[in-house]
Amino acid sequence: MAGGRRAAALALRWGCCCLLLCCAAASKVEVSMPPVVEVAFGDTARIECNFSIPGNGSYTSINWSYMDRHGRVKLCSVVGDELLEESADYKGRLSVGKDHALSIGRVTVQDARTIVCQVGAGSHGTGENRTELRVYKIPEAPEITASRGGISVLSRDIPQIASCVSRNSILPPNITWHKNGEQLQAEENKVKIQETVTRESSWLYTVSSSLFAYVTREDRDSRYHCTVHYWLRGQRRAMESARVNVTVFYPTQHVALQVLPSPALVKEGDDVKLVCEADGNPAPVFSFYKRELEDNWQDLTSLADTTSGVLNLQDVKKSSSGLYRCQTLDLDDMKQMEDDVELVVNYIEGVSVKMEPSSPVGEGDSVRLSCNADSPVALDFQWRDAKGRKVAEGKQLLLSNLTFETSSNFSCKVTAHSVPGLEKSKQVAVPVEGKPRIVSISSPLYVRQDEVVNLTCKAIAFPRPSVQWNINGTAHEYVENQHIASNLTVRVDHNLLRAGALCRVTNALGTSEKHIQLLDRKMPESKGVIIVAIIVCILLVAVLGSVIYFLHKKGKIPCGRAGKQDITKPEARKDKIVVEVKSDKVSEEAGLLQGANGEKRPAADQSEKYIDLRN
Repeated sequence: MAGGRRAAALALRWGCCCLLLCCAAASKVEVSMPPVVEVAFGDTARIECNFSIPGNGSYTSINWSYMDRHGRVKLCSVVGDELLEESADYKGRLSVGKDHALSIGRVTVQDARTIVCQVGAGSHGTGENRTELRVYKIPEAPEITASRGGISVLSRDIPQIASCVSRNSILPPNITWHKNGEQLQAEENKVKIQETVTRESSWLYTVSSSLFAYVTREDRDSRYHCTVHYWLRGQRRAMESARVNVTVFYPTQHVALQVLPSPALVKEGDDVKLVCEADGNPAPVFSFYKRELEDNWQDLTSLADTTSGVLNLQDVKKSSSGLYRCQTLDLDDMKQMEDDVELVVNYIEGVSVKMEPSSPVGEGDSVRLSCNADSPVALDFQWRDAKGRKVAEGKQLLLSNLTFETSSNFSCKVTAHSVPGLEKSKQVAVPVEGKPRIVSISSPLYVRQDEVVNLTCKAIAFPRPSVQWNINGTAHEYVENQHIASNLTVRVDHNLLRAGALCRVTNALGTSEKHIQLLDRKMPESKGVIIVAIIVCILLVAVLGSVIYFLHKKGKIPCGRAGKQDITKPEARKDKIVVEVKSDKVSEEAGLLQGANGEKRPAADQSEKYIDLRN
């Protein structure tokens, strides 16, 4: 029994204590705040402080402070409606809203602290809570700088490839290096990465990283970049730099000398380039030579661009053919390399034309022309006349039945189709000799007495002839190829009309002459007048017949005996025109039997028809 009484007494005391504690808690000020507030560097942080006072009482003060390693440091206080700032580090950056939230402007790295809000409510005591203020910032994009001046593959020490800098981060970021997209790892005696971390006066971090590595000639096309890894609001982020390429120096391994344009197409007169290419960087020093007799080499370096490796040969000749050499000298290892090329200059020479027989030819004769030329390539032969027209192909041209009109000049055109533009021509004259032949004269010529006229005589011959007239006048001669024309200006008189004129053409091989007949224009003129008069009369009769037929169709001209008009009376006036029309065609009679009233009349009454045109 005694033990039971003790247990009951203890339970009663415990219940009383709990009741007292609950009553005390209910009588205290309750303050609630977010556990964490994150804000970007330079922005404004807003920290809420919500509280409740028993009995809906009012607060007497709100005190804001932060925690450091030494303890609590007061920021500001709110008493009534007045804000009292007490921290010099936050001066001008603090404000409290109507909802009792604290705002901190222009947040810095140092502001990342634990903020405490304490609310005082007089007899109800005080209550407080705290928030962890976190400041975050995105670092600037990394800046990468490639090594200047180039890197040699023959370098003994590990050369620096590039450097990378990341600025203004809250926490020191991590920097990694990549080549052609693959991450590089530090490797002894091959790859080395050096990193430097600096805390600026703004409490932000700057991290610098340098990459050191050996290079090969294949790295001339490699692309390098760095990546910055950092934390932002609990997540890991990354930011890449631009890609850079470094200049790699490596010795020459191969040299090639070539002819531009194609060596198979080079012809005399061309401009040729000998281009020497080397795969070293920087390019080596180039020298050019041409082999002469007895294996001697002529130095052509003075004619070349030794930096670009180009030798220009202007207007090449047959003698420009030969073996050319390009020689390189690498200044890094003083190693020499060389390459040769054969230059063949295509040509056509010795173009000649032979004529058989070689003696002068006359009209009606035949001649054979033969063309020859020398060249290292196959040739085609073509013949053309003086006007450029193709007349034949092949080495020979046979001309038969020659005349003065036959072209006296022929050319042999020699071409090499395998070498575009390679061609030459040779011209030859084939003169046809003979006595003159008169090809045209102005005869017959119609003239008038005392009229000034031009008499023309045109002839062809070789050698060149002379023209003479048997009458006096003013003569003008014109020569075109083998033709000669003479115009004689004279005044026509009775003797000239009667006898005419004689044109005589003479050269060393003979004479030709022709007579020019002059006719008086009066006779042809009178005949012409008669012909014109006849034509006019025919036209008048045709018009008159058309008028009569038209009037008859309209029914205005009576026909037949009943309709005869007395047109034979003496009193008929002489100025009236009477026309008698007779027709033997039945078809026409049938047409004329129709009267004005549409009645048909017997054909017997229509044997004669008279038309009176007086009315």
